[in-house]
Amino acid sequence: MSRVVLASTSPFRRALLDRLGLVYEAVPPVFEEIAPPGLSPLACAVLFAEGKALSLAHAHADAVIIGADQALDVDGELLRKPATLDEAAEQLDRLAGRAHALHTAVAVQAPPGLRDVSCAQRMVSEVVTVELRVRPLSRAQIRRYVELDRPIGSAGGYLFEKHGAWLFDEVRHADETAIVGLPLVPLCRLLRGFGIDPLDVRAGG
Repeated sequence: MSRVVLASTSPFRRALLDRLGLVYEAVPPVFEEIAPPGLSPLACAVLFAEGKALSLAHAHADAVIIGADQALDVDGELLRKPATLDEAAEQLDRLAGRAHALHTAVAVQAPPGLRDVSCAQRMVSEVVTVELRVRPLSRAQIRRYVELDRPIGSAGGYLFEKHGAWLFDEVRHADETAIVGLPLVPLCRLLRGFGIDPLDVRAGG
């Protein structure tokens, strides 16, 4: 099987990828998340996931590279990832008592020359959308939460994989790993397309 690189050093994404039993290297992407004006939140998630994978393609030309990103969608508006605890608290205050969508995109970039893969097929991606409803929260509860999890850089100002589950009344999803940031079911499907499948004895797994 091909060498695998994860374009992320997030401990949460690494923990998810570890569940697949793959040997991989985690490398920080060389990519700046700047959303073009007018781009939908879902399209932003795809753009950023693909951009992260592509940013490592030159330095890791022999590897299959995985990129992922999340975009929080409030009535069609992209809610940018908070850079401070105050911004995280402001986002949660806006989300309290409301429903929103979390778009998680995963992209896989194949190396040049991979057998049976054309140039047009070297980058593939999928998106999983999870619908969540935040319960009504007081400002004191919001402040307590952000002090507990310190969700700087996390879409919506929350970390579901830590104390974040306390924030929600309802979560509708097809793949719970998407909430954490790396949807494993579509990722496995994309990797199989590039010949990475530990269950395929012909691949040497």
